[in-house]
Amino acid sequence: MGTPEFAVAPLDILLANNFQIVGVVTAPDKPSGRGMKIHASAVKEYALKKDLKIFQPEKLKNPEFIESLKELHADLFVVVAFRMLPKSVWEIPTCGTINLHASLLPQYRGAAPINYAIINGEKETGVTTFFINEQIDTGDIIDSVKTKISAEENAGDLHDRLMNIGAQLVLDTVISIRDGNLKKTKQSVITTNEILKSAPKISKDDCRINWNKNAEIIHNKIRGLSPFPGAFTELQVHNNKKYLLKIFKSKTEIIAHNFSVGSIFSDGINYIKIAVKNGYILLEELQLEGRKKMSTTEFLRGFSFDGNMKVN
Repeated sequence: MGTPEFAVAPLDILLANNFQIVGVVTAPDKPSGRGMKIHASAVKEYALKKDLKIFQPEKLKNPEFIESLKELHADLFVVVAFRMLPKSVWEIPTCGTINLHASLLPQYRGAAPINYAIINGEKETGVTTFFINEQIDTGDIIDSVKTKISAEENAGDLHDRLMNIGAQLVLDTVISIRDGNLKKTKQSVITTNEILKSAPKISKDDCRINWNKNAEIIHNKIRGLSPFPGAFTELQVHNNKKYLLKIFKSKTEIIAHNFSVGSIFSDGINYIKIAVKNGYILLEELQLEGRKKMSTTEFLRGFSFDGNMKVN
C-alpha cells in the first residue's frame, strides 16, 4: 500500500527477492500539472509494468474494498507513504500490517519527517519499520536504520537516500517476520532525553521565510523545503510591487553588520545576499514568480537589483 516514488523502491525489492505480491493498493488517479491531465501514482505505474493486481479505493472503509482485501488471503500488509488505515483494514492479515516511516521513531511522527529533520538542523535521522495500530506512527517498532545528514543535504537528497535505505529495511523486516525472528519494542519504553518532535503536514505559511531569524535557521529551512514545496519570500521592488520569490539553495555568511534585516545586496553578476540578524544568506538557486528555477548567475542576466529592493 503506497502512492509516491518513495513507496516504489520497497515494492521493487520485495518482488526482486521473490515475495509474492498478491495486490497493490494506491491512490485513485487524479488531475495534476498545468493541463490538469489525469495521472496515475508512481506505485500504480510500477504495478502496471509488473502486471500486479491494483486497487484504488476512494474510501478505505468501503465494505466491498475490505472484502476484496480479505479475498487476497495476504499474510502481511506493507504500507509505505499511504493514507491512515482504519482498523478494519490493518487487522486483516494474519501477520499484521507494517509501515515504513522516514524517521527514527518515536521522533518525527507525522507526514513530513524528512523535511522537519533538516529544518530543525538534525545531524542524524533514519527509517523505522513498525506495526500499525489505532494511532498514527505509534505502533510497536520492529527495526530501524540510522544515517547522518550532511551539512548541505536538502530534503530531496535525503528523500532519495532514505528511499533506498528504507527499501532494504522493509526487505529485512519482512524476512524476519517470515522466518519467525521478529522482535518488537513498544515506543513507550524507548527512553529519550529530548522532547519528542513532530512532523505535521507542511502548509504554505510554514514555507514563508522569517528573515529575523539567524542565518543557520533560515538556511536549514531553505534546504529542508527544497525542492518541494520550496521556501519563499516576497520581493518588494521600488514601486512597492511585490513578487513571490522561492529559494531552493543557499549558503550562510556569519558576520556582524549594521544593515536592516531583509536588505538585498548584489554585484549584478555573481551573487545575491540578504541581510539577517547575524550575517547574510547567499542565494544560489531561486525562482521568481512567473519564471523558471535558475542559478543566481542565470537570474542576474535578466534581473537587476537596486538599493530600494528588499524582502519581507
